[in-house]
Amino acid sequence: MKKTYLVTAFLICIVAACTRKKSGGIVVFQTDFGLKDGAVSAMKGVATGVDPDLKLYDLTHEIPAYNIWEGAYRLQQTAPFWPAGTVFVSVVDPGVGTSRKSVVLKTKTGHYFVTPDNGTLTLIAQSLGIEAIREINEEINRRKNSQGSYTFHGRDVYAYTGARLAAGVISFEQVGRELPPAVVTIPYQKAVVQGDSILGNIPILDVQYGNIWTNINDSIFKVLHVEPKAKVEVNINRNGIPVFNGDVEFVHTFGDVPEGKVLAYMNSLMNFSLAINRGNMADSFHINSGAEWNIVVRRKKPN
Repeated sequence: MKKTYLVTAFLICIVAACTRKKSGGIVVFQTDFGLKDGAVSAMKGVATGVDPDLKLYDLTHEIPAYNIWEGAYRLQQTAPFWPAGTVFVSVVDPGVGTSRKSVVLKTKTGHYFVTPDNGTLTLIAQSLGIEAIREINEEINRRKNSQGSYTFHGRDVYAYTGARLAAGVISFEQVGRELPPAVVTIPYQKAVVQGDSILGNIPILDVQYGNIWTNINDSIFKVLHVEPKAKVEVNINRNGIPVFNGDVEFVHTFGDVPEGKVLAYMNSLMNFSLAINRGNMADSFHINSGAEWNIVVRRKKPN
């Protein structure tokens, strides 16, 4: 009888182990840490320690140091292409250890963002919408024996909490207390129509090629009724100081103009952009990106 009982118990354990549901949760990491040292690996190690079945991916770790705005943009650029339920851990945190809140934002699309509330959520909150925000309760959601560490919350708080959420160890409600549905935001020029012009912002560069990407999407640009091969007037300024003024041909792709010529086009995100065919426009005209970089576009009037 005893032998039969032991065999039965053993078989039950084997079946339970084989049928154990893997979390399959997805965590996507973004930081300004770079990959020169072990910081990113440490974060992934913490996540793996929570659940080795998690799927861990990188968005980027090459955000320029302390550049919260670029972190905000990269999240907006990337998140819509990931499935609902994906947990993004974004750590661009020049105020680490200070009074800024550590939060998890759930969007209306069902994505989660684990990050300091320091402006990183500016664009995601607008584009994907806020379902709810919770402040991370570090008494529960903090790596064991890490209370004495004040400068690596990416490892001790964000990676740990994000992994627990993605693995189903905790529910969203167990992250911590719910906060009002608003985030810290970075002011910038939204794309708007003003008379015969469109005002917008240069949120980011296509850094590999030096192309100028704007936040003017194709739906807004259509109000100018610009046909391919027509010209647009472009004015770029930084904090109101002119940097570039010119008439630019609007085309489908780079090879539609001669090599070395400035062109306007719709980028892969269907936003109005500028480039030099086989050149670097950002370097050539000393143009950069950020909340302080603005653009005005209007249809070129016939002479």
